[in-house]
Amino acid sequence: MTLSTSQPRPLANPNPWANAFTQPLQDFPLTPLESIWGQVPLALRGSLYRNGPVLFERGGEQIAHWFDGDGAMLGVHFGDGAATGVYRTIQTAGYLAEGKAGQFLAAGYGRRAPGPFWKAGSNKPKNVANTSVLALENRLLALWEGGHPHALDGQTLETIGPDDLDSLNLGDTFSAHPKVDPHTGDIYNFGITFGKQTYLHLYRYGRNGKMLRRSKVPLKTMPLIHDFVMAGSYLIFCIAPVSVNLLPLLMHWKSYSEAMRWQPKQATQILVIDRNTLELVSQSEADPWFQWHFGNGFVDGDGQVVIDIARYADFKTNQFLQEVPSGNTHTDAPSQLWRLRLDPQTAKVSSAVCLSDRTCEFPTVAPMLVGQPSRYTYLNTRSDRGKGTDLFDAIAAFDHERGEMIVADVGEHCYASEPIFAPNPENPEQGWILSVVYDGDRHASEVWIFESHALDNGPICRLALPQPVALSFHGTWKAA
Repeated sequence: MTLSTSQPRPLANPNPWANAFTQPLQDFPLTPLESIWGQVPLALRGSLYRNGPVLFERGGEQIAHWFDGDGAMLGVHFGDGAATGVYRTIQTAGYLAEGKAGQFLAAGYGRRAPGPFWKAGSNKPKNVANTSVLALENRLLALWEGGHPHALDGQTLETIGPDDLDSLNLGDTFSAHPKVDPHTGDIYNFGITFGKQTYLHLYRYGRNGKMLRRSKVPLKTMPLIHDFVMAGSYLIFCIAPVSVNLLPLLMHWKSYSEAMRWQPKQATQILVIDRNTLELVSQSEADPWFQWHFGNGFVDGDGQVVIDIARYADFKTNQFLQEVPSGNTHTDAPSQLWRLRLDPQTAKVSSAVCLSDRTCEFPTVAPMLVGQPSRYTYLNTRSDRGKGTDLFDAIAAFDHERGEMIVADVGEHCYASEPIFAPNPENPEQGWILSVVYDGDRHASEVWIFESHALDNGPICRLALPQPVALSFHGTWKAA
């Protein structure tokens, strides 16, 4: 099935990665993957899953924001020194309806609601299931923060359908960034509901996906909250001074993206939540900044909460992400890795330090260290030749003990996805870093395997995918 326009669109001064948005992309079934360099480690057993937008045009209309592309899941299954791959578009109701109509029908994050504002439900955005993935014991969930997850078959990636996790109400949302306790397997997440009163809904699930507890905290504004962090016995939310201007959104004058307002004279709100009771412990204000993603958090020996974020000075990142599908970016929106310390009883920030001046995003840690001290933060960055308006062409590990960034350049005109840590069951202190690399010159995608402790030595294995896949947002590892 062809997922995007069958003919590339001519672009003025396109970037090499533009081919991932303008050239045809196709599903492919379970297929053995050929090694073009090195061998798959015998101890690497499990599945890498990656989710991201894949459909960028219908009926001659281009999507208005990268966040609006319909989701597609990549699965790479490892075992016995070999790998198989599968790639499938997620068959949401909105995707199927628009495929039948041959045009976009619904509102999106960057697409204004069609039709008159008084028509019931006309402002409801399409659930594109395109942001992240959660691997449960018995099913795979494609996540999108504006609605319910979609369940998939973990082996074939066939779409099962919307999943309410046995507890979500019709209007509930489920964020794309759940956190999993590495000791208990408990899953923590949140959702936002807007109305006369905006609420932050907090969820705690068992490893089987059954609800254990939920609560809600009223919010003062209608904010954009994309991620949070688990730090010891706390959940930390940093709510940037970005809020929705509701009237133009409801009147269909603006999309969600266009209705977002950056308010630098206001503060970033910090909320500390007890993760056992899901009750608010404390809240405070701090200097304004914006972040999409947290790296990790923990409680240090003095009882202070320590959190790492990819921090932006403002909200220009949203404009950059809007420009990406066109293949022509001109907004420079740098972010750096910062470490914050705060008192959990007051939520007051005691220190905020920029750890590296390199632009970075998608910070991750080894899954068995979530919520605990971790020496390394893995992330995407740009090589020394990368432009400020380019996509990431390197992965890196920040060593918190030595205070240095270890960079692995994936090559000119090649672009790496978020690095995912796959633990080595024979040596839990080490493992492998997995990234999907897109070659803009060849319009081809590969899976690269690095040793986590020797990232700068380059990949130990490169696997060719049978078809190029879209540049994705987030992924996860599920051990066999």
